[in-house]
Amino acid sequence: MSDFRADTNTAPAADSREGADLVALAAQAGIGAAHVVPHGRDVAKIDLGAMTRALDRGCGSHYVVVTAMTPTPFGEGKTTTAIGLVQGLARRGRQAVLTLRQSAMGPTFGIKGGAGGAGRARVLPAERMNLHLTGDFHAVTAAHNLLAAMIDNHLYHGNALRIDERTITWPRVLDVNDRALRHIVTGLGAKIDGVTRQASFEITPASEVMVILSLATSLADLRERLGRIVIGQDLEGGWVTAEDLDAAGAMTAIVRDALDPNLLRTGEGEPVLVHTGPFGNIATGCSSIIADLVASAGTADGGYVVTEAGFGADMGLERFVDLKCAVSGLKPQAAVVVVTVRALKAHSGRFQVVGGKELPARMLEEDLDAVRAGAANLRKHLQIVRDFGLEPVVAVNVFPTDHAAEIDEVVRIARQEDARVAVSHPVTKGGAGCLELADAVAEACGRANGTVTPLYQAQDDLRTKIAKVASMYGAEGVDYAPAASRLLGAYQRDGYGHLAVVVAKTPLSLSADPALKGVPAGWRLQVREVRLAAGAGYVYAICGNLSTMPGLPSRPAAERIDVDVDTGEILNLR
Repeated sequence: MSDFRADTNTAPAADSREGADLVALAAQAGIGAAHVVPHGRDVAKIDLGAMTRALDRGCGSHYVVVTAMTPTPFGEGKTTTAIGLVQGLARRGRQAVLTLRQSAMGPTFGIKGGAGGAGRARVLPAERMNLHLTGDFHAVTAAHNLLAAMIDNHLYHGNALRIDERTITWPRVLDVNDRALRHIVTGLGAKIDGVTRQASFEITPASEVMVILSLATSLADLRERLGRIVIGQDLEGGWVTAEDLDAAGAMTAIVRDALDPNLLRTGEGEPVLVHTGPFGNIATGCSSIIADLVASAGTADGGYVVTEAGFGADMGLERFVDLKCAVSGLKPQAAVVVVTVRALKAHSGRFQVVGGKELPARMLEEDLDAVRAGAANLRKHLQIVRDFGLEPVVAVNVFPTDHAAEIDEVVRIARQEDARVAVSHPVTKGGAGCLELADAVAEACGRANGTVTPLYQAQDDLRTKIAKVASMYGAEGVDYAPAASRLLGAYQRDGYGHLAVVVAKTPLSLSADPALKGVPAGWRLQVREVRLAAGAGYVYAICGNLSTMPGLPSRPAAERIDVDVDTGEILNLR
């Protein structure tokens, strides 16, 4: 990302607001002092009492989601745009609160780096945002692995539930990218060391516990959802849950405090609620419902709650509407679609963009034809936004390597599609570079009709739901591997047909093949595996070569990170 992510020296100093009054920061979000639980000098937890007002009344604030066109492997700057938008709204004199996912340490130490923005559109303190914060990820890891340990302990001590070891789907998790742990064998050694069986690791954001934490609306809801987790089947084909193993109570005790969202700030001093971090590929890819409810409770009528959905509108926005909003009851009014010149050029199919490598030199040259050739992908995402009943606002996120004529061409294309459009400079100018975007969002919210149309209904069967998602992508149909088809039928038969669905696929294409750019046609969605996330409330269909435990690149970011032993400052974390 070296061509875009600004050097940390261009950002406001992280210590310039150290010791800032957390109570005053919370007050900007309409959160009373009684609900603020400081965690050090610059971060606080917000207790659940702060969201009571949102549950008691309808939300009078404007609710805005930031999404994007199909991204390149580098990402197109949704987070920086969301931060810049909130800063721009504040500069216009409007109350604005941002809700974001917490960064996972796997990507931080891998290719992507941190996920708290860049340059003059950052979440502070950046080090805490991108590392441990208040320990929520560690709590999720511990609760998840406690259940894994209790499964193996149950097998060792006689297996009273008659669990069929071959059907166990509950892995272990770790918030570090480590490909060597994808497939493992546990219980090696003497008999006292446990039952020998095949197992696996996933990254902590892929944990169902993380998704449950993001979708829970109360401590009671959290406890119930954890109990519904399915870990496998017994020898008669019945589903075995965490409640059956008597594990859900202890899991709830571990993650109880992690249910409270974390209060941070933008570089310009606006409140940010950072909470949970579900994996965007196989889960919701959104921050928590509780953070949005807390923000909505405190934001005055006419204020703005801005949040972000992972990847493009085909994945993140669909799950935001069909899962998150279906549970929260909150209704977004506008969707900001982040667009970059490089993403449009990538979807022309004329360039090969590889994560971890520099962009092709030809791609940095002015090329209006390539911009036009990739515009079909943007048009598709605008259609998706409108089909959900939302007002789209195109945010052209400007990179230093962009040419003025290319930016003008993107604006022309967006206007040709009758979409509001704003050229934004969040990284280099912060809120001042997002005033045009703030005005466009305010106008879109003012004209929204207040209706949101989900893609499917709860009463649709699972195959119908998956088919509707696939059709939205542009697939001509869905094909299932035999084992996936049988398991999907079992879910439907055994009372899980009312659940939502997630189609787990690459974010780099509208299809399940990352090599297919633009708007692919004439393809069918191939589902190779289905899994049940009963506690989270969905079934996910896995398509393509998708890994839930990423590996590190040849030169991981971890090699650059260090600590100044004299000052304690963390170096090269970005």
